[in-house]
Amino acid sequence: MIEKALYGKFDCKDVYRFEICDGDLRVNFIEYGAIIQSLYYNNVDCVAGYDTLEGYVKDTSNQGGTIGRYANRIGNSRFTLDKEYSVGANNGKNSLHGGSAPFNHKLFKGEPMSANSVRFSLSSPDGEGGYPGNLDFSVTFTVKDNALTIEYNAVCDKDTIMNFTNHAYFNLGSENNFSTRLMIKADSITPVNDDLIPTGEFLAVDGTPFDFRTAKPIGKDIKSEHPQVKLADGFDHNFVLGLDRTYKTDCIIAYCPESNIKMSVDTDLPGVQLYTSNVLDEKGGKYGDLTKYYAFCLETQFFPDSPNQPDFPSCVVAKNTPFCSVTKYKFK
Repeated sequence: MIEKALYGKFDCKDVYRFEICDGDLRVNFIEYGAIIQSLYYNNVDCVAGYDTLEGYVKDTSNQGGTIGRYANRIGNSRFTLDKEYSVGANNGKNSLHGGSAPFNHKLFKGEPMSANSVRFSLSSPDGEGGYPGNLDFSVTFTVKDNALTIEYNAVCDKDTIMNFTNHAYFNLGSENNFSTRLMIKADSITPVNDDLIPTGEFLAVDGTPFDFRTAKPIGKDIKSEHPQVKLADGFDHNFVLGLDRTYKTDCIIAYCPESNIKMSVDTDLPGVQLYTSNVLDEKGGKYGDLTKYYAFCLETQFFPDSPNQPDFPSCVVAKNTPFCSVTKYKFK
């Protein structure tokens, strides 16, 4: 069932929180940023974040937010379709997680769709953040059978790029995540340069710290001397789940031995960004300050900088063509 309650005010407008419970899973979502504010499984809150709306408004680490129009980085904050577009630089010279107009700092409209689903919607006008076209976007969260399903839907009146994800910071019940065992079905990653922009190459994970094909503790190689790990001071890389939109079941599995919680991920997107909170430094989280390595992100996505990388799966969506993507997080 769904419970709706006032959570605060933003820009003189009411912001509501929606709670959905099913089985052993209880998840709270807020209209600001279409954010996952909490996710309790067996009474363990498995996502980081804040208690108050003010925390999310001031947040700079994208806690639990719905990310758009383009998740991850765009090199030099530019891409070309019918012409060159310049989007907001907010990560040095690059654009990160929507640049100057990030979805996770916008107010959505939330509405229950069923006893188990809530849809959050917004419109992004042509040129906002530098992106082409009037975009109608929605994200629907469904909590059922101890799983959280996230469905992204969008349509735009101009050819454009789309890449949506959720930026939940997971901690399945450990003091830090070094002991959490992670499996990712990926034979390669997209290596990055000093600005964490992909070089356009594919790096096989064989014999590297990026080989998670057999489950291992996240902390095992997080301080590796491998140049790519040192560059990010941990993991902040795109893992190649495939080169098409085939729906992949249990392509990622995380298990916390302290809480005995296992989370597995299904997605139809070609990549996932593993981020181990390498630069996380936020005050006043739900359970204390949010610090380096406190949590990990599994951001299903098109690859970073895909608009500028011809060998990467295309994120271009033709005008008036509906876009849909689904990612599911399953708990047991």
